[in-house]
Amino acid sequence: MKDHILIAGCGYLGEQLARHASNSGWQVTRLSKSGDNGSLTCDLSKSSDLKDLRSQISPPDSIMFTASSGRGGVESYRDVFLQGTRNLFATFPDSRLFFTSSTSVYHQTDGSLVTEGSPTTPERETGEILLEAESQVLSNNGTVARLAGIYGPGRSAILRSMLNGNAVIEEDGRRFLNQIHRDDASKALLHLLTCPESIAQVYNVCDSSPLHQGDCYQALAALFDLPLPPKGPRPRNRKRAWTHKRVSNEKLRATGWEPNYPSFIDAAEAILPTL
Repeated sequence: MKDHILIAGCGYLGEQLARHASNSGWQVTRLSKSGDNGSLTCDLSKSSDLKDLRSQISPPDSIMFTASSGRGGVESYRDVFLQGTRNLFATFPDSRLFFTSSTSVYHQTDGSLVTEGSPTTPERETGEILLEAESQVLSNNGTVARLAGIYGPGRSAILRSMLNGNAVIEEDGRRFLNQIHRDDASKALLHLLTCPESIAQVYNVCDSSPLHQGDCYQALAALFDLPLPPKGPRPRNRKRAWTHKRVSNEKLRATGWEPNYPSFIDAAEAILPTL
């Protein structure tokens, strides 16, 4: 039996991570706020819940923080990401924490290539909270994984909008879409767990082929014999700020990880029947 992993947040990504870890021989403890699907019930923002958890399980060697804000706003981000990581560090001070952040912390709108060393000055307060949580994790020798937009079985906003006829090509269609298949993201996190060089490091977790939005829709239209979406203005009420950047995964690939789906188009046919 390999080391004990605590997966804090068993949602879409966390559940798959638990499956991959268990199948690879790790001892896995699963947490979720709801306690669904056999996971232990735990609200990460409540120190009392973590105190109860400590009495139920042995201290984990590693913690995979895959919790989400549950579509909440600023206060939810503070509770889950900031207070949640603080409580985990206080409860399990000897465990190494892997924190799933987001490529939304990059603010670039000029289509430039973005690496882990690029400036991060997000427009939204939620992005600033993620950066504060990242700093907290890194100062405790944890690892930060900045995930691009996650898609996979049963989940793809881009493909679903295309099928429903609701897709719109924003402006000239040149905005880059940065994505990662759920299974590739899960395997990237487990890969980083085995990499000594990942201590106190940040990694972009995305596929190898960011696509212009217009090119993506054009490829999907050809693949599934669908009409090309109309052009329109960029949305003004996005939860995350509108950005246009090409996120690089070179640092992560240099550690030996490679995505099974280098491009969203590579997975589209397998995703379609699940939507």
